[in-house]
Formats: sequence, structure tokens, C-alpha cells
Amino acid sequence: MALKPIDLEFFNRPDKNVHECIVAASRRARQINEEIKIEFNQRVEMITVKTEGEGEENDVNPDQLKISLEFEKRTKPTDTALGELTSDRLTWRYREKEEAPKLVDEEPAAEENEEA
Repeated sequence: MALKPIDLEFFNRPDKNVHECIVAASRRARQINEEIKIEFNQRVEMITVKTEGEGEENDVNPDQLKISLEFEKRTKPTDTALGELTSDRLTWRYREKEEAPKLVDEEPAAEENEEA
């Protein structure tokens, strides 16, 4: 597989943070990879159900091999995520910081002790 150079000037722009871009691209690549895994498992599962019904036992299933080769030819999730990032199709947002839980007034607890 040939190496694809990445234009580093994209990351040196004033409106970009290199570390944020790397984290966003890696998380997007993981999302893409999970989607591919789910699709692959669903397609293989459909084939195994069909072959089990026929009663044939082969070590190599030609249909499963075709699907595997098809998925190998696809672009890698990292390449897809970097492509989305460099074409400005990938956006991200920051999580809101959660406030620490506040202490509940202790007056109700004092009232329970008085009743007892």
C-alpha cells in the first residue's frame, strides 16, 4: 500500500489546533471502524445462516471470502477520517462541564430525628 502524504500546513492555520485535530480524526476513525465491523458482521451472519440451512460444511466459504475481499479493498478508516478533516466536513464540539453535585440541606434530616 502506498503512503499518502498529508499537507501539514492545514494543521498550522491559526484557527486549527493540531492536538484537537488529531483527537477528532482518531475518534472519527474509530466510529467508522465500528460501523464497518457492524456491517461486515451482519453480512457474514446472513451468509452463515444460509449455509447452515443447506447442511454443507466447507472450511472456506466462497461467499464469505468475497465479502472479506470487498471490505479489504475499501479505504481505511483513518484515511477516510483524515479526508473528512482536511475537507472541513468533520466538526466537533466540546462537552459541557458538569457541575459538582450540591449538598442537600440537612434540615429534613433534623426533622426526622425530632419525630423519633
